[in-house]
Amino acid sequence: MPEPTTKKVEELNHQLAALKQERDKLNNEARVWAERRNAIHEQIKTLRGEARNLREKRDAINQKVKELKGLREQAKSQQKEKRAQVTKARERMRVVMGKKPSRRMADIQKEIDSLEWKIQTTSIPVKEEKVLVDQIRILESQRAVHRQLQELKNTLVELQTEEKAFATRAKLHHETLAELAEQGQRFHEQMIESMTKVQSLKSEADAAHQKYVEFRQKASEAHQKVLELLQQIDSLKQEIQQKEEEQQAEKRQELREEALKKAHEKMKRGEKLTWEEFKLLGEQGAV
Repeated sequence: MPEPTTKKVEELNHQLAALKQERDKLNNEARVWAERRNAIHEQIKTLRGEARNLREKRDAINQKVKELKGLREQAKSQQKEKRAQVTKARERMRVVMGKKPSRRMADIQKEIDSLEWKIQTTSIPVKEEKVLVDQIRILESQRAVHRQLQELKNTLVELQTEEKAFATRAKLHHETLAELAEQGQRFHEQMIESMTKVQSLKSEADAAHQKYVEFRQKASEAHQKVLELLQQIDSLKQEIQQKEEEQQAEKRQELREEALKKAHEKMKRGEKLTWEEFKLLGEQGAV
């Protein structure tokens, strides 16, 4: 075997082992970066799901807030309407109060009952009866003023109660929507925080992917060099094998020629030939 060629193969094998080690190291580094990238992608997926849920909650709350604002404004409008009615009722009471008799309604009613009883149970002249009827009419008008005032008072109390109810309803709607708005704001801030984390992690994932691509490229280049070295080694091995075969063929030819010479000499001396020697001489046409 040619010594320089053998040494060259040994050198190439050493280089091949080093290149394979470097390639495997680069592939392992690329795998580490790929796993890191994939782990970050999983975090991003989780955060996006959280952000989506937070957005849905925020939107649902915002819709409820919108509805409550409508109900609050409706209650305020109804309160305003009742306040206007209260003002009108008070004005009417003020007017009627100017007509209020000095006597109590019970006293007036008592006197009306007394006069009606007198008319019904006593025989009185027509002229005197007419005077009593006129008195009753005046008393009834005074009683009507009292009744009107009482009705106005009842109406005013009812209107004031309704006004307070609408005011309370508006206040409750406002407090509820304020709490919901605050909760919706918290969901919104949490959603923004999640999306900010997503952007930050996305940058990390992109950087990890870039590292993965770089190490994969280097590993691919190293692998290509491995293939080239394998090709060189294979070529040198074929060259060595060919030279070995040539040397073996030359050796066989030398042995054949030596054996043939020896057979010729034995034949000249009349010595007995071996079967192999006889065959060699036969192939040469010597026997």
